[in-house]
Amino acid sequence: MKLNELKPTKGSVKNRTRIGRGIGSGKGKTSGRGTKGAKARSGVSINGFEGGQMPLYRRMPKSGFTNIFAKKYATINIGRLQEVIDGKMIDAKKTIDEDTLVKAKVINRKKDGIRLLGNGELKTKVDIKVNGASKSAIKAVEKAGGKVELIVARPKGPSKGKTAVKV
Repeated sequence: MKLNELKPTKGSVKNRTRIGRGIGSGKGKTSGRGTKGAKARSGVSINGFEGGQMPLYRRMPKSGFTNIFAKKYATINIGRLQEVIDGKMIDAKKTIDEDTLVKAKVINRKKDGIRLLGNGELKTKVDIKVNGASKSAIKAVEKAGGKVELIVARPKGPSKGKTAVKV
């Protein structure tokens, strides 16, 4: 066998349909678009068009907004944290921070920070550094003998007087 003799398996490769190449081809004239009208033309979008009547999406009342400055946090429950410690993916004796959690593949990426939530049960004493934590999560960590340190991100841009933020 030589490289120039290689061919794909019979039936695995299909020729593309050449449209708009004459009536005899079966895909000529309208090129499979049917007949006339806005749908037969190019560059026309008629989604939501109701023949000139005020469309439904404009008749319905609008409410709320999307905050473009909202922070997106990666979340982790204390139950999941306990599973990871039991599975020896993280050393509980060292301080657990964002980089440790990402390296252990507990979370995919940091996003705008990490938020600790109180779902589950924690039996191991851990020191953890996160950007946010629920009251129940802090209570559970302290009950197990550990502590939660909250990292406060400094606001971007020039500082207006105060630089230290109290937690």
